[in-house]
Amino acid sequence: MAIVDVTVIPIGTESPSVSAYVADIQKVLKSYEEKGAIRFQLTPMNTIIEGELPVLFEVIQAMHEVPFSKGLVRVATNIRIDDRRDVKRKMEEKVDRVLSHLQD
Repeated sequence: MAIVDVTVIPIGTESPSVSAYVADIQKVLKSYEEKGAIRFQLTPMNTIIEGELPVLFEVIQAMHEVPFSKGLVRVATNIRIDDRRDVKRKMEEKVDRVLSHLQD
């Protein structure tokens, strides 16, 4: 299981606001989540996705395509992958481990 940090940046929009694009991307993610393929979490700056790496690459491509489907001709997508194979940990567990160290 891998965790991916993804930021899709629509370029050439009419407004500096991109929340409508983000909402459409979240709808794509929700469809994958409803199939049980991924889990995801929206943050103020990016989206975190958890799942099997081949599926995550498919999901990232679907996310990247959203602004194009709305008429844009340029999109930049930043991806950061955390792929640890010796231990299976969910997003929340990683955060909980850090928080436990703060208790010490």
